[in-house]
Amino acid sequence: MTIRDLADILGAKVLVGADRMDQPVISACCSDLMSDVLAFVTEKTVLLTGLTNMHVIRTAEILDLKCIIFARGKMPGEDVLQGAEELHLVVMMAPHTMFTCAGMLYEGGLRGAAMDWKLSSHGADA
Repeated sequence: MTIRDLADILGAKVLVGADRMDQPVISACCSDLMSDVLAFVTEKTVLLTGLTNMHVIRTAEILDLKCIIFARGKMPGEDVLQGAEELHLVVMMAPHTMFTCAGMLYEGGLRGAAMDWKLSSHGADA
């Protein structure tokens, strides 16, 4: 799947990186906690978030992500867009909740980032 496919599925508006839409993605992660993103995300993963500050850009830089989708129609500030452009990221804004975005992308064939969850005997995270 390409970033262009994601935009089409979500009806997303491209804010930065319209010339980089043919890059492949293999999974997605939804989070507003960048520490979780840092712990679980791998390359060729798209990040869906509602967090619109520079922490998202720095996280994308560390993980070498190629695409960020801001959910709930959130518009990041000019500093975030400029930082994304400097890192050659594609940034989009989707008019849906993260849950709905995730469902739409899953239905379109994109899967979540692979994670090794361990459950305790009571069913809670270990």
